[in-house]
Amino acid sequence: MPQLDTSMWFTMISSMVLTLFIIFQLKISKLNYSLNPTFKPLSKRNPINPWESKWTKIYSPLLLPQQL
Repeated sequence: MPQLDTSMWFTMISSMVLTLFIIFQLKISKLNYSLNPTFKPLSKRNPINPWESKWTKIYSPLLLPQQL
């Protein structure tokens, strides 16, 4: 039964980690950040949801009275 050759694993893993690091650095360097961030006042807005305006109840068919 042949043994698994693991002599190149360290080289492969190291090169993968280095490549991922370089790719992430390049992606992060292309991001644009605003130099003077402005403050946005947080206003309390109540979202209008249709399910909040009416009361609904879900009936299970087994809980309904028997209809003969």
